[in-house]
Amino acid sequence: MGLLTQILGGLAGNALGGRDPRRGGGMSPVLMALLPVVLGMLNQRRQQGGGAGHGGMGGLGDLLSQLTHKGYGRQADSWVGTGANEALPPNAIDEVLGQDQLHQIAQQAGIGDDEARSGLSELLPEVVDHFTPEGSLPAGEQLSASVDDYLRRLS
Repeated sequence: MGLLTQILGGLAGNALGGRDPRRGGGMSPVLMALLPVVLGMLNQRRQQGGGAGHGGMGGLGDLLSQLTHKGYGRQADSWVGTGANEALPPNAIDEVLGQDQLHQIAQQAGIGDDEARSGLSELLPEVVDHFTPEGSLPAGEQLSASVDDYLRRLS
């Protein structure tokens, strides 16, 4: 079961009188802290008129383009495709995002840089996989609606 599916399970449990949805149904607190930051980053990059790489998807397309540019295209393609997701080593996060952006993400999530690095290497494949269920990038409006829906559920 994917990480985002676990979170949705936590949300459903809350709707039925269960636990707090921000706990993510047993999901790591680091990943739960990072998820809204990553989703917000995708929204922010898209709203700023993100690049045209990978179909002009803004945040998601820019992220995939940056992964490819830094030599992690095989991993990124596996996340978009319908097969198994290839792992992204934690040190790749520094290469792809840069230390400044990593530090900013860590601060927004209220965690340390090392936790953010490790968490992002685990979370990014799941997020990309979740938002590309058909093995291709969704239309911009569809991606926007999905990301916004997750952000509402997490708040």
